Amino acid sequence: MQLFDGNELKKVAEIKAKYPESKAALLPVLWMVQEKQGWISQEAMQYVGDLLGIPNEHILGVVTFYTMFNNKPKGKYHLQICTNVSCMLRGGYELFNFVSDKLGIKNNEITDDGMFTIEEVECLGSCGTSPMMQVNNKDYYENLTTEKVENIINNFKTGHEN
Repeated sequence: MQLFDGNELKKVAEIKAKYPESKAALLPVLWMVQEKQGWISQEAMQYVGDLLGIPNEHILGVVTFYTMFNNKPKGKYHLQICTNVSCMLRGGYELFNFVSDKLGIKNNEITDDGMFTIEEVECLGSCGTSPMMQVNNKDYYENLTTEKVENIINNFKTGHEN
C-alpha cells in the first residue's frame, strides 16, 4: 500500500525531524491519514508503522485509545454530540436521541446514503455553551435546541453547509 504521495512523504519527514524519536511523530502522521481517508484502516496503520518504524500493536493501541481517530468509516458528516455533565444537564441526551430518531441511526452507525454518522461523546470543552455538537472534528455548534440541530442537518442535506 502506498498511501502518501511525494509531497506528503516530505511532510512526514518534516514532522519526524521535529522529534528525537519517530514515535513522537505518530499522532500528526495518523491525523494526516485520517484527513486523507476519513478513517484509519488496518492497512493504513501498517503503512504508518513501516514508515515510522513503530510496531503495529502500538499504533492500534493509539488509534483505539484516542477518540479523535476513527478506526472505521464514518459518514460525510460526523456528528459528535456531547452528553457529559454540562451538556447532559442542558439536554444533551435529548439532543442525541432527537438526531438518532431523525436520521434513523444509532451511535456510530452510518445512514444508508453515507451522509451522516452520529456519535455520543464525552466532554468537548464547551461546558458554558452546552448542549453542543462537533461536526467532522472541526466545527462547533453550541447552545443547541432540537430546532437548531434540525436546521443544521437540513442544511447539510441540501448542500448549504453552515
